[in-house]
Amino acid sequence: MKKIRLEIVGLSYSQTQSGAYALVLGESSGSRRLPIIIGGFEAQAIAIELEKMSPSRPLTHDLFKAFAQTFDITVTEVLIYNLVEGIFYAKLICTDGTRDVEIDARTSDAIALAVRFNCEIFTYEFILKNAGIVLDDDVEVGTTSEAVSSATEEVSKSTSDADEYKSKSSEELKNMLQTALDEEKYEMASKIRDELNQRKKS
Repeated sequence: MKKIRLEIVGLSYSQTQSGAYALVLGESSGSRRLPIIIGGFEAQAIAIELEKMSPSRPLTHDLFKAFAQTFDITVTEVLIYNLVEGIFYAKLICTDGTRDVEIDARTSDAIALAVRFNCEIFTYEFILKNAGIVLDDDVEVGTTSEAVSSATEEVSKSTSDADEYKSKSSEELKNMLQTALDEEKYEMASKIRDELNQRKKS
């Protein structure tokens, strides 16, 4: 089955799911676009690499890359090979120089790794035929810029929050944790708890 090469056109806000993003892929030699709904975390992971940002600590996809390279494994290709009931299926084509291995992956994770390994992304004609659309490029670029900015800002804020927590005493963090719980700010509470747990291990 002939493969069609795709390129990342950008990220845009999902119009159907709150807090989600649409990763927009486009065929290299055509005008069709393939929008894939992904979560905020995956959008951030992709945006960080596209914007060449450097988080203070490795993200999950950066860790995967470092782990793979340590053992001379590289991702040579990402293939979006199926579409079932609106869900895209992808796999990583990996090699250690002597053998090629296919690893099943969520499409969003596969793309986040593709940008890190600088490898090509492919799909099949039947997927583009069923899910591909033609978008106005002018509109697409504008929303993409805003979405990438939003995703990277969220990561930057998360990093600065972590640095702020490290400068606080354990007693201050406990008080902040209780306040966050009282105000139902559970994401903040989770980060504070992680910092407290890390200190207990040290």
